[in-house]
Amino acid sequence: MRILLVDDDDDVRAVNTLALQALGFEVVPAASVGEALKQIVSQPFDALVSDLHMPGPGDGFAVITAMRHTQPKALTVLLSGYPDVDQAMGAILLQADEIIAKPFGAAQLGNLIRTRAHQRTPSTPTSKHSVASVMERDTSGTVSRWLARVEKVPELTATRLSPQDRTCHLPEILRNIATRLRIERALEGEALPSPAAIAHGELRFHQGYTAPMIVQESRILQVSIFETIQLNLSAVDFSLVLPDVMLIADEVDSQLAQTIDSYLETQNRNP
Repeated sequence: MRILLVDDDDDVRAVNTLALQALGFEVVPAASVGEALKQIVSQPFDALVSDLHMPGPGDGFAVITAMRHTQPKALTVLLSGYPDVDQAMGAILLQADEIIAKPFGAAQLGNLIRTRAHQRTPSTPTSKHSVASVMERDTSGTVSRWLARVEKVPELTATRLSPQDRTCHLPEILRNIATRLRIERALEGEALPSPAAIAHGELRFHQGYTAPMIVQESRILQVSIFETIQLNLSAVDFSLVLPDVMLIADEVDSQLAQTIDSYLETQNRNP
């Protein structure tokens, strides 16, 4: 049986890998959510064993969701050092087959995998949506989460604007990003001109922003978009998540470059 073992702790991952291999399993270790997602979309597994609490974007729930939608026949086991009702309910909702509280023995884990792998019924795949569709469907949510983050940054809120004035550029920017996802699959593709980004740069100059403030807002936009994807993991086509995340980052940077150019040109016209 092939197991994908996901744990950010190097020592724990190494020990469990060796222990499971000694029990006759073929083990593919992964040190992060991103690494685990790459493995899930590139090769088949009979079981997933993932730690729940990991640093960086995503967590064990994200890995479980990816496996359930990409490889529905695989057994999914969630490991947690902090078991509680909320976490357990979350795992149930995500259809994790088992939750094991740390510490645990490798023999216990191995026996559970062999037993449950033969007992469980494969999950029924659900319809999947592109990242572009998810972004278009949850534009208002992304804007709201962006605004909530911006309002926690004193240097941004020092420039007093209404929520409408602060966010009016975002829907069109998000539409541009979704369009890039639909029509351009290469990172080296030529950036499309963005009237919204150009208008945004000019507007921010007249609103009293500095260039570093615009950059900070752009960084928050990336975080907010990635949060939207994470909140919709159960509906996303995971075969496209990783390339789409890279395209999103590239397109946000392209939009930012056009905004800054427009800002500087406006600044030069208004010395």
